[in-house]
Amino acid sequence: MSEEKDNLEQYEEKVPIESDHVDDVPLGQLKHVNHITGMYQEWFLDYASYVILERAVPHLHDGLKPVQRRILHSMKRMDDGRYNKVANIIGNTMQFHPHGDASIGDALVQLGQKELLIDCQGNWGNIYTGDRAAAPRYIEARLSKFALDVVFSPKITEWKLSYDGRNKEPITLPVKFPLLLAQGVEGIAVGLASKILPHNFIELIDACIAYLQGKSFELYPDFNTGGLVDVSRYNDGLRGGSVRVRARIEKLDKKTLAIRDIPFGKNSSTLIETILKANEKNKINIRKIDDNTAANVEILVHLGNGVSPDKAIDALYAFTDCEVSISPNSCVIENDRPRFIGVSEMLRYSADYSKELLRQELLIRLGELQEQWHMSSLEKLFIEERIYKDKEYENGKDYEAVIKHIHKRLEPFKKNFIREINDEDVKKLFEIKMRRILKFSSEEAENFLRGIEEEIEEVKNHLNNLVDYTINYFKQIKKKHGNGQERKTEIRSFENIIATKVVVANEKLYCNYKEGFVGIGTAMKKEEYVSDCSDIDDIIAFRKDGKYMITKVSDKIFVGKDIEYVGVFKKNDKRTIYNCVYRDGKYGSVMMKRFAVVGVTRDKEYDVTKGTEGSRLMYFSANPNGEAETLRIFLKDKARLKKLSFDLDFSTLAIKGRQSMGNILTRNQIHRIVLKEQGVSTLGGMKIWWDEVVFRIVTEQRNNFLGEFKGNDKILVITKDGKYHMTNFDLSNHYPDNVLRIEKFKAGKIFTAVFFDAEQNFYYLKRFEFEETSKEQVFIGEHPDSKLVLLTGERWAQIEVAFDGRYADRPNEIINVDEFIAVKGYKARGKRITTFDVKKIFEIEPLKADEPEPDNIDDDVDTEYDDDMADDSAPSNTFTTNVKPPHGAGEQGSLF
Repeated sequence: MSEEKDNLEQYEEKVPIESDHVDDVPLGQLKHVNHITGMYQEWFLDYASYVILERAVPHLHDGLKPVQRRILHSMKRMDDGRYNKVANIIGNTMQFHPHGDASIGDALVQLGQKELLIDCQGNWGNIYTGDRAAAPRYIEARLSKFALDVVFSPKITEWKLSYDGRNKEPITLPVKFPLLLAQGVEGIAVGLASKILPHNFIELIDACIAYLQGKSFELYPDFNTGGLVDVSRYNDGLRGGSVRVRARIEKLDKKTLAIRDIPFGKNSSTLIETILKANEKNKINIRKIDDNTAANVEILVHLGNGVSPDKAIDALYAFTDCEVSISPNSCVIENDRPRFIGVSEMLRYSADYSKELLRQELLIRLGELQEQWHMSSLEKLFIEERIYKDKEYENGKDYEAVIKHIHKRLEPFKKNFIREINDEDVKKLFEIKMRRILKFSSEEAENFLRGIEEEIEEVKNHLNNLVDYTINYFKQIKKKHGNGQERKTEIRSFENIIATKVVVANEKLYCNYKEGFVGIGTAMKKEEYVSDCSDIDDIIAFRKDGKYMITKVSDKIFVGKDIEYVGVFKKNDKRTIYNCVYRDGKYGSVMMKRFAVVGVTRDKEYDVTKGTEGSRLMYFSANPNGEAETLRIFLKDKARLKKLSFDLDFSTLAIKGRQSMGNILTRNQIHRIVLKEQGVSTLGGMKIWWDEVVFRIVTEQRNNFLGEFKGNDKILVITKDGKYHMTNFDLSNHYPDNVLRIEKFKAGKIFTAVFFDAEQNFYYLKRFEFEETSKEQVFIGEHPDSKLVLLTGERWAQIEVAFDGRYADRPNEIINVDEFIAVKGYKARGKRITTFDVKKIFEIEPLKADEPEPDNIDDDVDTEYDDDMADDSAPSNTFTTNVKPPHGAGEQGSLF
C-alpha cells in the first residue's frame, strides 16, 4: 500500500489548498506538476508484453503456450499410470497457473481433442458436431505414451518458481519432436496474433530425417477433420499466405449429396447453418438436410427438383462454408520476443533442438555410467584387496586416519580410475555391509563392469555420431507411435468456381425496351420478361444507336433508351456470337459483322459501329452457340438499281473482335431486312481437355485432349476399381479421384481387360464394348476383392504373362487377345488366363497398329478473339494398375 501511495503522490498535481481548481491558479504558483503522458504507454506495453509472452503465443522450444505447459507438468506430477479426474488435474494445475479454472479446463479439452499428448476417457466433446465436453468431474485423462516418451526429461529441464513462489515449474519442456507443427496453435495477443496450422505426424518425422540427412523437404497442413486442401499459396505458413480447405462431397444419386468431411475450424452445425442461409437467399436450391454426424461426418443434402448435383456441389463450395480460406500467421516466442518464421525453419530448428536435447541426455547418461563404473571398480578393489581386514582399518584411532589409510592402499591403483578418488568416495565404502562382502563374486563384478564399459562405448559412439543417433531416434518414434497417424486431408489443386455459373437463377429479368430500364425488382414486373437470372449476374444491353454496356443486375437500372437487345452476360464466353447489320452514319454504307464480347469494363459504354454520328443498328441477333442465320435484304428503289433484294449468309463472315468495323454489305439504302432461314453453329464442337490435377474437364489447353464434343457426345469414365460410367461434356461435372481412364466415348470400340477374380482366385481376360449408361457399372465382377490389372483399347493387343513360385522357370507366355477370346458383353467373366502362379502380366507391342484417327484439334473457324491452341499429345491407349491380390489366393502368387 505504501508503494501505491508513493506512485500516486509522484503523479499528483500539487496546488495551493485555497484553490479548488488548477485552472484558477497562475502557473507560477503551482508547487509541482507531473504530466501523465507516458503513464499509459508504459502500463500498456507491460500488459501487452505479458499477454504475448505468458498467454497467447507458443514458445519455439516446446511449441506450448504457458497454460498447456503447466497442464502437462501437473499431469506428469500426478501420473501413476491411471486416469485422473479432469477436475483434479485442473485443481492441481492452479498451483502454477494464476488465471482460474475455466482457462485451464478449456485448454485441457483442446489438448485432449488433438489426440496426441493426452489419453482421454469419457465424453470429451465432438470436433465434428461442435458438442462440448462433459463437466470436468465426469471425464478423466492421463498422459499418452507418446507424451511420456517425448515431452519429459527432468534431468535436462530448466526450472523457475511458480507465480506464488511455492512450487517449481519448467521454463520450457524438453520436447524432442516438432510438437508445435503437429498440434498447430491459434492465439490472439495484444497487437499480434499467431495461427500455425497442424501438420501430419509421419510427414513431420520424415521431414526431420530428411533435414538431418541434408535432403530437401516440404510441409503442408493436415487437419484432423479431413477434407481437401489446396496449398498452392501456403507460403510456408507465413503472413500473406493462405490455404483453401473444402469439405469432401459425394453424389449418392441424382437428388442427394453426402458431405463426408468438413473444413478445419468448422463443425456440422455451423456448416449446415451456412447451407440454410444460402438456400434462403436462393443461391442454392435444396429440399432438406439430414445431419447423421456422430463418430464420422455424414450430412445428407437433398436437392430440389431439376437441380444438377454437379452444379449444386460447386454452389456449396461457392456460397457456403463447404469451402473456407485460412490465412496462417506463424508467430512464436524466442528469447522472450515474438518472432515470425516459416514452418520449414521451425522444423529445422526443432530437429536441431531435438539433437541438442539428445546430446545433453547422452552426456548425462555418460556421466552416470562413468560414476557407476568408478564406484563399482572402487568397491571391487576394496573387497578384493581385503582392505576392510587391515589392522589400520579395523583399529584406526579416528575417522580421518582410516580414510588416510584407504587412500594409501588405493594409491597404486588410482591411475586406472576415470577420475580422482576423493574422500566422499572413500566414505561410501564404509557403508558396504558385511553381507554384501560375503556374497561378493569377482566374476560377477567383472561382468558388471564389462557391461558398463560396453554401454559407455555405445554412448560415446552415439555422441560421435549424433546425427545418425537422432535419425534413429525419430525412426523409433515413427515406428512406435506412427500407427494410425496417416494423412487425413487430401492435398488437391482446386479450380476457381465462378459464382455466376453455379448460382441458382432465382430472379426474373424484365426490360422496358423503349424507356431503357432493366431490372429484377417488383416495379419492373409489369414490363416485358427477358429471362431468368440470379442477383449476382451481369447483364449486357445493346441500344439501337449501336452503343452497348455491361452492368450488374439490380432492381431497376437505366441503360439508355431504345434498347435493341438485353441478356445475361457471361464473362469469357467465346461461344456466344453477335450478328449485326448497322448503318454507318445517317447516309453512309451499310456494314455487317460477327463478333464476340469476351470481357469489358463494367458500366463503361462501348460502340458496335464506327462511332459515326447517326449510326443505327438495322439487324441484331445473339447466338449462344455461334449460329449463323441467313437474311433477305430488300433495297430501296433507285434509278439504275437492277437488283432490289439479295441474301446475306452470316456463315460466310469470319468472326472478328468486338472493335472491328465489319465488312461493307451495301452502299445503297436498305428498305427492310427479314430473316430467311435459321442458321446452325459455325464454331464446330467444343474442344475438351482433361485436367488431371483438379479432376475436371476444361476448355483450356492441357496435356490430355479428349476431343471435340457436340450434341449428344459422351465422355467415358473408367475408374481403378473396375467401374465405368458416362457423362455429358458439361464443364460443371465432377469426377471421382480414382479415374484410371477418361476419353470420348466411341460406340463399337473394343477394350481388353485383365483382372483378378477374387471369387475364382484366378486371373481372367475379357474383350468387350462399353454400353452407353449414366449409371456406374462394374465390369470385373461383383466381388469386392476383385482387382483390375490391365486395361487397353488396342484392337490387336498382346499380353505377356510371367510366372512365379515353383513355375518361375517356365518361359513367359504371350497371348494374342484376338485369338484368345471373342468379344462379349462387359458383364461376362471372360476366360481364365492360367492356373499357374503368376508374377506379372503386362502388355507388349500389338500385332499391328490401329488406324490413326483424324486430328480434330485445329479450329474449324478462324476466330481472332480465341487464342487457344491445342496440344499435339494424346493420352496413352493402355492403362495398368499396380495390384497385389490377397496372399495365398488359390494357386496364385503376388501379381507385382
